[in-house]
Amino acid sequence: MWHDLGVALCLVLVIEGIVPFLYPRRWREMVRMLSDVDDRTMRLTGLFSMLVGTGLLYLIN
Repeated sequence: MWHDLGVALCLVLVIEGIVPFLYPRRWREMVRMLSDVDDRTMRLTGLFSMLVGTGLLYLIN
């Protein structure tokens, strides 16, 4: 199980690094825009992301 968790975390880092590597200027603009988003919207987006991820894991397994 720990091996799978490590692999998953490594894949997250690779996927998260794709956009700043390919489009650094656009990524910087996105980060600036995120600083203007209120906390409630950010939390709802995070919750939605977690629920979608959990649902996809359920379907895959």
